[in-house]
Amino acid sequence: MKKISRRNFLKVSGVMAAAGALAACGGSSSSSTAASSAPAAAAGGDDKFAALGDFNLIIGHSQPEGNPRFISMEKFAEDVKAATNSHLTIEVYGNGQLGTEKEMLEQVVAGTIQGMRGGQFDFSPRLLMFTLPFLTNTREQVTALLHSDLAKKVCAEAEAANGTVIVNLCDAGGYRQFSNSKHPIKAPADLKGLKMRTNGMKTIDLTFQALGATTTSIPYSDLYMGLKTGVADGQENPWVNVDGMKFYEVQKYFTEVNYQFHPDPFYINAAFWNSLPQEYQEIITQCADAMGIYNDELIDQNSNASKQVVADAGCEIYEPTADELKAFQEAVQPVYDQCVSEGICTAEEIAEMQKIVAGA
Repeated sequence: MKKISRRNFLKVSGVMAAAGALAACGGSSSSSTAASSAPAAAAGGDDKFAALGDFNLIIGHSQPEGNPRFISMEKFAEDVKAATNSHLTIEVYGNGQLGTEKEMLEQVVAGTIQGMRGGQFDFSPRLLMFTLPFLTNTREQVTALLHSDLAKKVCAEAEAANGTVIVNLCDAGGYRQFSNSKHPIKAPADLKGLKMRTNGMKTIDLTFQALGATTTSIPYSDLYMGLKTGVADGQENPWVNVDGMKFYEVQKYFTEVNYQFHPDPFYINAAFWNSLPQEYQEIITQCADAMGIYNDELIDQNSNASKQVVADAGCEIYEPTADELKAFQEAVQPVYDQCVSEGICTAEEIAEMQKIVAGA
């Protein structure tokens, strides 16, 4: 049977393309309980997937129940199962049950598990170009970048380098905010002397260093205790993560700076992918496209509610003025130069991203 090494997972989606993907795999947030077309056909007694064989995928991610990644991954598993009449099944292990994001990606590359989803770029560092600070400031700009020809090219490079297939690239959780337990952060100078936790991502470390902070790497699953015990003074995460992990219990001061978003690659082991019948590859791709749209909808719907949870917990939330944001943006410009010098991206690619963002 013909195999394909890669599907067109980053379709440039207008309204009709998005609607088509959602209809194929059960709908979006407004129709999340809708049945897919495949089970309806199977109900008539024609199980066309029986002859293709049965396959099972074990997929890991780091987010807890209630997080958009957790919810959208559960729906992805349900949609794939329904669309294949239960001949292709997905076991999803969230909340870091299978290890850190780096450990899970290592398992995918080794073939120990079949897939993982998360902002892990150790094996695909050029994806870090999309995490440059203050590169975008709207959902439309994020979507335009992740659906661009540049994103397709960079993902293809990553696939060739690490033996994976990236079946979707969506948003990891929304724009990321600063928090700490010492004092409000209203200007770059307020970060000087603070020990900020990062996940070890190059662009995050460079950003905080440019702002005068020191950094320490703490696994996501250990971050709550790290903040509680003072291993780190502060951290950066989207509102939905702050809410889901209850970081507001161990942090007092938040700044809604919207400085960065993270691409959220959905990696599948390439050897396993190529063992699947083409029909199953197509279903996974369609359902992953729908999952990505649903995930980003959930983020947009839940971010303000999560921010309110933080406020209701008694934390202080500072919203910088336009002039104050400009000071942060100017302070992190060396990060762009450093990323060029380290080969993460070229000056021409930065210009291309800025052009994509400006046109969104």
